[in-house]
This record gives sequence, structure tokens and C-alpha cells, in this order.
Amino acid sequence: MRDLLFATDLRHEPVEKRVRADDVVDSTRAVLVWEPRRVTPLYAVPAADIAAPLTPGGESIAVPDGILHPGIPFAAHTAEGESVTVGERVGAGFRLADADLDGYVLLDFYAFDAWLEEDEPIHGHPRDPFSRVDVRLTSRPVRIELDGEVLAESSRARLLFETLVPTRFYLPREDVRVPLTRSDTRSYCPYKGEASYWSAGAHEDIAWSYEAPLPDLPMIAGLVAFWDERVDVFVDGELRGAPVGDVADAMRDEFGF
Repeated sequence: MRDLLFATDLRHEPVEKRVRADDVVDSTRAVLVWEPRRVTPLYAVPAADIAAPLTPGGESIAVPDGILHPGIPFAAHTAEGESVTVGERVGAGFRLADADLDGYVLLDFYAFDAWLEEDEPIHGHPRDPFSRVDVRLTSRPVRIELDGEVLAESSRARLLFETLVPTRFYLPREDVRVPLTRSDTRSYCPYKGEASYWSAGAHEDIAWSYEAPLPDLPMIAGLVAFWDERVDVFVDGELRGAPVGDVADAMRDEFGF
């Protein structure tokens, strides 16, 4: 399944939502597009649904190896096509050289200030209709260590299973043994909401929490998760290995550890 989801061909899926971006895009004919090796989709709409002139031109950058996570700039295209400027937004569009998407323009999500699906704002990137997030309460003992020091220990953790993403362990804050200091770092997940980050001593941004998650996931509100890539996680007394594979490598690259 991972091989299929990380396919090296161009993929697309129509949606029935009305999609808008600023006062420039308004379409009921949007298509979700996955460029080869990109793990998250972007919207493409017919050029006729864009209320701004489209002119050839835009930045093009080298495409890194491996899968392309959301932190890889839009200008790193893996599909054939032509970069276009949308009004004054240089390189915010990409005309795909694909017969099925003839007349469509792929759009840089971050080139626009506000996106709406119907009348609801969306952030981060469009959701993937083929991904899901499940959260399950477990009584299995979960222990988090770093260099032999126990950072947290709980028998009431919630396990978050997200398509293609390493399992994450969310623990009640009362079960964290070390003082946590809130940092200024924030990130946004289209499935969970805005994350706040926490440091433990010299270990900056080693954990995060969703203080006010999206309505889909109220059960993780205020719980704390640690980067499995930076700590040792024991479940049922057994050490789990650090996450490995393309997704884990991409996350290390995106978050800089």
C-alpha cells in the first residue's frame, strides 16, 4: 500500500466541494492532485475559475530525493508542465502537461492567505480523502525515556494512528514527570489543528500538544506527545525502535532533527 500511495505517477481525484482562495479562486470543479512523490495533495482548478491573469513564469528549484513532504516548496515540481504567475503571485500556479487535466492550473496553497471549502476555512493543506486518523485509549504501560531518564509514564495513553505516519503516543500531562516549558513554536495539521510545542530543559521542542484540537479529535485535547525520533518509547516494557522509512526521514528533514 505504501508503494501505491507513494506512486511515481501523477494522480488526481475530483471533489464536489466549492473551493475558494482569497478573492482570486472560486470553483465547483476543483480536483485534488498528487504530483509524483508528494505525500499531500493540492488543488487544481480550471483556468476559467481564476479571477486573475495567468502569465508564464515562476521559480523552479531542484527536486530533492525521496518523498516530498509539505515543507518542500511548491516550486519543486515532479510532474511535467509550466509554471505560471497568478496575478501578482509569482509562480503560484502550474499548468500540468496531462491530457486529463488540460485547462487546469495546480495552485500553491501557501501563495494565498485564505482558503475555503464551501464556507469552512481550511489550513495547512487540503485533506487527503484516502488518509484517516484513529485514536484509541490503551491501558498498556507506556514509558518515555531520554538518556535513561524517565520523562513520562502512563497506563492511560491514547494511541494516534494516522495513515503512513508513525504511531504517536499522547499522554495525560499529569503523567509527565519532568517540567515542560512552552516554546514559541507552532505548527498546523489539517486533521488535528494547531500544535503547541514544549521543551524539557535543554531539549527544545521535544513534545507537543493540541490544546484546542479540531472537532474531529477532542480526545487528544491537552495531552502531550513526544517525538519518537528523539526519545526512547517503551510499550509493555519493550523498547520500540525509532521510526524508520521514507515518511520518518521526511519528517526529520521537515522538523530539523
